[in-house]
Amino acid sequence: MLSLFRELAHYNAWMNKNLYAHLGDVPDERRKQDVGLFFDSIHGTLNHLLLVDRLWLARLQDQSYAVDSLDQELYSDFAQLRLQRKKTDRKLAELVEGLTDADLETPVTYTSARSGEHRSFPTHTVLAHLFNHQTHHRGQITAAMSQFGVDYGVTDLIFMPDENHIHG
Repeated sequence: MLSLFRELAHYNAWMNKNLYAHLGDVPDERRKQDVGLFFDSIHGTLNHLLLVDRLWLARLQDQSYAVDSLDQELYSDFAQLRLQRKKTDRKLAELVEGLTDADLETPVTYTSARSGEHRSFPTHTVLAHLFNHQTHHRGQITAAMSQFGVDYGVTDLIFMPDENHIHG
């Protein structure tokens, strides 16, 4: 299971890098336009993903990360948001690389930012949730990009470039 999470961390970083690259030429007002996503705009959704990943990273390291709300804007500037996304993806990949199989069973105990209730899940469940959450919202972002006529490239994990994969 550990190898899967490492691959998902790699995929996560690859997809985020690609999306940000394709969004780089989109005017700021278009990225911030309310298009009916859960967090209104592409920019709002990108901020949400960064915020939640940082929240989960802190929890996985038994640290705290204070948030006002799950739609809190961390960075209004796209270039800064992109830079921070890259740094956070690197930290996430490093964390996953450093895990052992035994670590995957370690409980992550936290207070929900949404409901305030105390919760606890094994690390493997938290990682599955984190990567699934990213994919869910990236799907919303790519749908909005399609509506804007922006080509977002290939999103399938099996097409992720990696010298360790065997391509047929």
